[in-house]
Amino acid sequence: MSADQKPNQRPELAALDDATVAQALTRMHLIRKFEEAAEASYMRGLIHGTMHLSIGQEASAVGTTLPLEAHDYILSTHRGHGHCIARGAEPRLMFAEFFGKETGYCKGRGGSMHIADVEGGNLGANGIVGGGLPIAVGVGMSIKAQKNGRVCMVFFGDGASNEGAFHEALNMASIWKLPVVFVCENNKYGMSMDIGRAMAVPNVADRASAYGMPGHCLDGNDLAGVAAVAKVAIARARSGEGPSLIECKTYRWRGHSKSDRNLYRSKEEIEEWRNQDPIRRLEDELKAHDRFDAAALMKLEEDAQRDIDAAVEFARACPDPDPKDLTRDVYAL
Repeated sequence: MSADQKPNQRPELAALDDATVAQALTRMHLIRKFEEAAEASYMRGLIHGTMHLSIGQEASAVGTTLPLEAHDYILSTHRGHGHCIARGAEPRLMFAEFFGKETGYCKGRGGSMHIADVEGGNLGANGIVGGGLPIAVGVGMSIKAQKNGRVCMVFFGDGASNEGAFHEALNMASIWKLPVVFVCENNKYGMSMDIGRAMAVPNVADRASAYGMPGHCLDGNDLAGVAAVAKVAIARARSGEGPSLIECKTYRWRGHSKSDRNLYRSKEEIEEWRNQDPIRRLEDELKAHDRFDAAALMKLEEDAQRDIDAAVEFARACPDPDPKDLTRDVYAL
């Protein structure tokens, strides 16, 4: 019996072999440590502006993207560091972008909120709430016209699901059976607005029925459960059956952005969600089923920390853009 065939595992975990789980856990660690290092860099005055952290949401980003193939696409949001790393982005190039350096993914012009890597299948993050949704429809139309078998996964938050773009995008994608997977990361707050005060239905996924597509409401801190549902939605999209809506209920441990004083939620609520830490939950489950021992899990985390430390040093040493190139890569129609 192989390590990934240990008895009494739930089917969602047993479906992931050890190599896949190790890769997923590594990327979850990289996301968290990237954002902790980004936050520390901000506090030390090494970077300026703002950022939107997704610490606590790692299982959603990694679980949904895990079943994607190399040629598939994602579209991200202003809270998109996790999506980039989950899709396989290199932290050193992300930090270079974060620090505004010429070696960054967008040559230092995009910063925290606009990292794109077209060759890697990341069509870009978007600072406009819900802005990626209609873009995903366009990408889906292109995929369908080219008949290349790809899938586009688009991320958005619970706040975006109350905007018109959400409803128009889901309606059009469903009518035309486009290969799009809509992923709502419901972290309970649209900036400081509790989702319970902003929606007439309890779940974003409930809205899928209005557009004739499957709606899945998930525990977004459960990596294996998220990956299992994403696999079904991706297969449906790839086979020509059309889009799905996945809602991952999760929680951001930090405020909306660095300017958020976090006065709208209690310490008890934050602590309750910290106790549902998606990384520690997965580690505990793997140890309980003898899939990985403590030493192996510790090594994954230490390796991730070492990669992030090296990425920060790489970025700090990279050259700043030349002011003479200010208008380079600027396009106008």
